[in-house]
Amino acid sequence: MPQKTKETPMMQQYQAIKDQYQDAFLFYRLGDFYELFNEDAIKGAQILELTLTTRNKSAIDPIPMCGVPHHAAENYIDILVDKGYKVAVCEQVEDPKEAKGMVKREVIRLVTPGTQMDIKGDQTHDNNYLTAVLICNGEFGLAYTDLSTGELKTTILASADAVINEMINLRTKEVVIDDSINDDLQRKFNQQSILISQQNEITDNSELSFLVQDLEQTTQEKVVSLLISYLITTQKRALDHLQRAVSYETSYFLKMDHYSKYNLELTTNIRSGKKQGTLSWLLDETKTAMGSRLLKQWLDRPLLDQSAIENRQDKVEELLNHYFERSNLQEELTKVYDLERLAGRVAYGSVNGRDLIQLLTSLEQVPKISYVLESLNAPTFNALVKGMDPLADIAAMIKNSVAEEPPISITDGGVIKDGYNDVLDQYRDAMKNGKQWIASLEAKERKETGISNLKIGFNRVFGYYIEVSKGNIGKLAEGRYERKQTLTNAERFSTPELKEREALILEAQEKSTALEYELFAEIRNNVKLAIDRLQKLAKVISELDVIQSFAVVSETYHFVRPEFSDSHTLSIKDGRHPVVEKFMGHQAYVPNDVSMDSETNILLITGPNMSGKSTYMRQLALTVVMAQMGCFVPAKEAKLPIFDQIFTRIGAADDLISGQSTFMVEMQEANNALSHASSNSLILFDELGRGTATFDGMALAQSIIEYLHEKVHAKTLFSTHYHELTVLDKSLKNLKNVHVGAVEKDGELVFIHKVEDGPADQSYGIHVAKLAGMPTSLLSRASVILSQLEDEKVELPDAVHDETQTTVVNSENKGKITDNQMELFQTVELDPKYEQVIDQIKKLNLMSMTPMDVMNMIYEWQNKIQ
Repeated sequence: MPQKTKETPMMQQYQAIKDQYQDAFLFYRLGDFYELFNEDAIKGAQILELTLTTRNKSAIDPIPMCGVPHHAAENYIDILVDKGYKVAVCEQVEDPKEAKGMVKREVIRLVTPGTQMDIKGDQTHDNNYLTAVLICNGEFGLAYTDLSTGELKTTILASADAVINEMINLRTKEVVIDDSINDDLQRKFNQQSILISQQNEITDNSELSFLVQDLEQTTQEKVVSLLISYLITTQKRALDHLQRAVSYETSYFLKMDHYSKYNLELTTNIRSGKKQGTLSWLLDETKTAMGSRLLKQWLDRPLLDQSAIENRQDKVEELLNHYFERSNLQEELTKVYDLERLAGRVAYGSVNGRDLIQLLTSLEQVPKISYVLESLNAPTFNALVKGMDPLADIAAMIKNSVAEEPPISITDGGVIKDGYNDVLDQYRDAMKNGKQWIASLEAKERKETGISNLKIGFNRVFGYYIEVSKGNIGKLAEGRYERKQTLTNAERFSTPELKEREALILEAQEKSTALEYELFAEIRNNVKLAIDRLQKLAKVISELDVIQSFAVVSETYHFVRPEFSDSHTLSIKDGRHPVVEKFMGHQAYVPNDVSMDSETNILLITGPNMSGKSTYMRQLALTVVMAQMGCFVPAKEAKLPIFDQIFTRIGAADDLISGQSTFMVEMQEANNALSHASSNSLILFDELGRGTATFDGMALAQSIIEYLHEKVHAKTLFSTHYHELTVLDKSLKNLKNVHVGAVEKDGELVFIHKVEDGPADQSYGIHVAKLAGMPTSLLSRASVILSQLEDEKVELPDAVHDETQTTVVNSENKGKITDNQMELFQTVELDPKYEQVIDQIKKLNLMSMTPMDVMNMIYEWQNKIQ
């Protein structure tokens, strides 16, 4: 009869460790495998597609288990972490030969979505941010780090919404919190698929105290300490590559909420969810992974400081005007590896010989890069040239010590160059001579015994041996050969002189491998002392890489240097949407002007669907973003104010998670802009008000335009299908009508994609429906209905300017319509036949009807109202 499973010492040890890491998969090392047990095994086998087996199969309650080979474990760990799980890696921490009872095991690291160090593939071009959030003195402290690069920054935010927005902008995968964060905010984190990790104790670590010494605010110091404490708890190793925490204010940069960034497709394509087709994709001609990451950071945080923007522009212009120097620069940059992450691996102790050769190759390019910059003789590059520290001492050390093509492993030998260490050379000589001696002994034995197929071999169990086939054993001299192993067709022997030489060779091999590891660790520690210099060099090369990327795209796509003005004037001649133009081609894209003098704050844009209104609006926003990044812009000429914020409401979608309709989301986003925009902001509203009934939407659209005109004064592009609104230019002096042109040719609608002054003469909605392939009879009926509606045209009220009557849309009064606007809702007399149908619908008991009954009723109604 099967027995109940007894808890063995090994399972007791496993369970004790698992109890400490209940929210993680425990990879428990047994020999050459990492094993998972119980629920970890069941879930892990499913996710990782492993074979699920059991321990103690004959027991009543066998223990579920599965495993992965230790040499392939990182791939499986990556799969779990990419899916949002944590993995605790448990290793033996004592020599089994010296262990009394169970070999001691401990978790040597906890891998989480926010603490991955081994970044691979396309992800090398992205930061992997771990964020910490707490509440202190009524304000939100936020800190974030990329553990693989050592970047560490912190800020203070005023609201939970601002925290969520910042975390989404950072694309953080994991947030560390303490008890100050309530359940409601945690739910919001979960809604964004951000893993929550709890850390309630601040670890006292004097060695890392310098990381917060530049911070002046208590809240920032606390949240950075919380973040560092989590890293100490989970990583269990040196964090020497972490850089001093830098305080930043979101108000120092052009602000865009995550909805606006999403709508503008800065880094993510709305349709595919990928990078292709985004502004980041277009601008990224960087040659290094760290340059690509910096470009995305600049894209996330365009500048407000005009002198800083123009400093970047000066560098771009200099490289744009020096093609050959730029080409040489690109050639050298392609040989520079990811210095930021190499520094991280050095500090982490995970760097290998090949990593150091990559570091050497990178450092050898620095003098060449400096020479190219110096040959430009441009003062604007002086600071970058000064920062080009070639770390000559580190480069020389690596060149003299590390083999040119080292193995991946640092414990099996072959990493250190010949001639670097005398003792190591002696060991290697002994090993080399010993193997030559073995070859000589084999030839000698064959000659003395007359056995031509006698051979001397080696394995880890029996060491060196003389192998003789069984048919030749009689030829061996008695008393000289000692039997070591019997095979099916042969015997293996040893001799006194072979034993003696074996001991010398194996001792030399063992000592050689151990010494090599010691020497490599010493080299690694010397590089570790230069991490700060290495990180500063990485920053300089990253910036240079982004600047040359801007120069390349500016030349390729015919971008121009924008000017900035303090006069609230916006003037773009022949502006283009850079991404759309790349897909269409320069010749096919129709450029457009945007002209808003200091007296014009609102462009009211009309025109048919598919004519290019949304593209026109987006291209202005992208031009602003590119300009304030320091890049040139897609236009023939551009003169811009410096904007402090961009708000967009382009497209609509239900927020199903929080149970909000399209129209509610639309109104909330519009209200966000109206509540927070300043006169220095840019607002893009596309088809605002279309999510509700026609008159409701029209009333809201007019009142929002009036509010923008009278109270906000931001530069605003407002596209609409409500042609009735175009009369507002008569009463709102700072509003100007423009339209996207379309013409009828032989009864067909032709888009000319050109923005022209004045309102559109009609909406062309039925023409667009025709282009979509709607049935001819349906289109004819729609034309008849349109004519009837136009005969009963409704006039809009004049725009109001009295503050007490203007519709105010803010957090206290969300879109209430005043008495002045109620005349929109005029009474219309219904035809009696419609009233009869409506009356029948009201009295209908659907629950008692079959589908056929309903179809017959609808057919009857159709006949009545035709």
